[in-house]
Amino acid sequence: MALNLDVVGKKIVFEPYTYDQDTVILYALGIGAGMDELPFVYEKELKVFPTFAVIPFGPGLFPFIKESNINLFTLLHGEQKITLHKPIPPAGTISSVAVCESIWDKGDKGAVVTLKVESRDDKGELLFENVALLMDRSGGNFGGERGPKSDAVNPPEGKDPLFSVSYTTSKDQAVLYRLSGDKNPLHIDPEFAKMGGFDRPILHGLCSYGYAGRAILHSICGGDPEKMKSFHVRFKGVVFPGDTLTTEGWKIENGRYVVRTTTQDGREVLGNGLVLINE
Repeated sequence: MALNLDVVGKKIVFEPYTYDQDTVILYALGIGAGMDELPFVYEKELKVFPTFAVIPFGPGLFPFIKESNINLFTLLHGEQKITLHKPIPPAGTISSVAVCESIWDKGDKGAVVTLKVESRDDKGELLFENVALLMDRSGGNFGGERGPKSDAVNPPEGKDPLFSVSYTTSKDQAVLYRLSGDKNPLHIDPEFAKMGGFDRPILHGLCSYGYAGRAILHSICGGDPEKMKSFHVRFKGVVFPGDTLTTEGWKIENGRYVVRTTTQDGREVLGNGLVLINE
């Protein structure tokens, strides 16, 4: 079925997302936090990981995928960026409005869909924004424009990283992370994963993103969520539950860092990473 190009430019109002402290704690556990990160897993003076910003827009994503005729079997998450405007409260109701900014035809590589989402608190104040690039590997060759070529963001050549943090994911990590809302069977159903071209279920890209966000938060933000302004990555490789993720960062100017995440065998899985923080 061809992609529905009529969604480009269309305003999409998501159902309000209501969450509580347990929701926040479950997300923290889903990205590997535990007793050594007590402020993020204990309701006493609970803090919220900045990457929680990807969760409220998730429930609205699947209706958009259905309306745009994206093939779920060939869907990959290409890139993700969050921009934080205020600290995320540990409970509340968030209202989100999305706009499909573009659908680019990449030929045999598929189609790239750009979705921008603004999320506001119950006072109507802007909390954060998400920009997601989705790749439908079967959606190309529809006769559309190829779109602009994105710039590469690479670590400074010959320079050691300012920080390097390794976390080993659990073999059950995807089972836990999916309870934060992304129940794509690609991450739990072996037969579905095989239909998608994988020999077993893969870890959610946004789970790996959360792991990288944890490493950044504790390395250059002093564990303070208010210091992170934005975080962008490109998903460059598959992560399987049980893999070890090493996130490294290089300071390129005040408040600006290039980051990447690799697995235990040296595969780069998050690249083109750029983080802005308040220093």
